[in-house]
Amino acid sequence: MRVTSLIDRVFQQDAINFLVTNRIPRRLATRLIGWFSRIEQPIVRDLSIATWQLFAGDLRLDEARKSRFTSMHDCFVRELRDGVRPIDRDPGVLISPCDAIVGAMGVIVGNELLQAKGSAYRLDDLLGTDGAGVDAYRGGHYVTLRLTAAMYHRFHAPADCAIEETVYVSGDVWNVNPVSLKRIASLYCKNERAIIRVRIGDRDGPMLLVAVGAILVASIHLNFVDVPLSLRYRGPNHIPCCAVYRKGDELGYFHHGSTIVVVVPAGFEICGNVREGEPIRMGEPLLRLA
Repeated sequence: MRVTSLIDRVFQQDAINFLVTNRIPRRLATRLIGWFSRIEQPIVRDLSIATWQLFAGDLRLDEARKSRFTSMHDCFVRELRDGVRPIDRDPGVLISPCDAIVGAMGVIVGNELLQAKGSAYRLDDLLGTDGAGVDAYRGGHYVTLRLTAAMYHRFHAPADCAIEETVYVSGDVWNVNPVSLKRIASLYCKNERAIIRVRIGDRDGPMLLVAVGAILVASIHLNFVDVPLSLRYRGPNHIPCCAVYRKGDELGYFHHGSTIVVVVPAGFEICGNVREGEPIRMGEPLLRLA
């Protein structure tokens, strides 16, 4: 407990946190951890998971579908036991697609979303477009969901929906923690990301799920795309999709932890249980038809 407390105190110092998590060869470190985490050697596996728990905190492995893992990566992408995350079945509610800490959220003003207090970024920059498709979301809402290292890393359909297209944007792998969000302008627009274009059930309305990679992550598995989206991916950038999901169905997973930005058009409001800086679990109400 004392070691954990000391680590927490050190990493609460913004300058140290930013230096340790960003001022290293980010892409090299990401590839190295990706390789190391898949080593299926019992001693390496056990020491890796123990170290991960020391730094990340309680992994809640009691919720996992299986109790033993072949590697640290196998533990990263663990599935949950049935019923551990109840799904809100109200058809007027969009659920949180993942376990997360709620970040910046609110109304899209013109073309801008907040990254952190006093720092905004442009929706067309996030989408990697010249503005095409942005008009559909003017006056809409967004919620930023940050998955921490200890959390469940799979994400799910927020409603009955159809996946129409995925757009992969290559980029950097800055950390997406609060310290980095305050220091790096338009960070989400700089990082590797997958933009998932969704058509919501009976409303036939558009929705965006933007899965943002980060240091030690930068690899996103989507169940409806045949190849992993990672630093080694070379295209095509626009990937047509034709997949239908029910609310709560699994869509994919991060290979560690990162961020999902949920973007909806006008006509929705953020649910009262959603508060900035507070945790939310997959299946809980996130947005509601106004």
